Amino acid sequence: MITPEYCRAMAAYNSEMNRRFYAAASGLDEAARTRPRGAFFGSLHGTLCHLVWGDMQWMSRFDGGPPPPARLPESAGMIPGFAALEAARVALDARIEAWAAGLDAARLAGDLTWYSGAAGREVTRPMALLVVHFFNHQTHHRGQAHALLTAEGARTGDTDLFLVLP
Repeated sequence: MITPEYCRAMAAYNSEMNRRFYAAASGLDEAARTRPRGAFFGSLHGTLCHLVWGDMQWMSRFDGGPPPPARLPESAGMIPGFAALEAARVALDARIEAWAAGLDAARLAGDLTWYSGAAGREVTRPMALLVVHFFNHQTHHRGQAHALLTAEGARTGDTDLFLVLP
């Protein structure tokens, strides 16, 4: 289904897009970042915060590291303040890239079992499918963040994978 090289490329894409999005968001004032905009997670800050939450949740399953310090309903407000959110994002992106660098085909060919709070039970699924979901979840919510950024007049540059990665 997927390869370790795919995972490394997607991890690099994730990091680069987050650098671009946070650079664009840093040009906005706090009111613009936190204003409720009708997005699923409310504001730009809430959407970016949920992205950190989701990545932390999946990484805790993938690498055994710490899960997010909040539950899903609190994910949009898990990290108050833009500077703290950006620092968490940078650290998390380094964690994702390190995890992807260590992946091998055997790990991707296996299954992962975890307790899913969303399903309310233990779940086992193919690791490759879960990794695709992980990167798809990032892209989905970054699309929402991109809409919020552009509505404020901020620019992120190209977002197409083939234009971002060499």
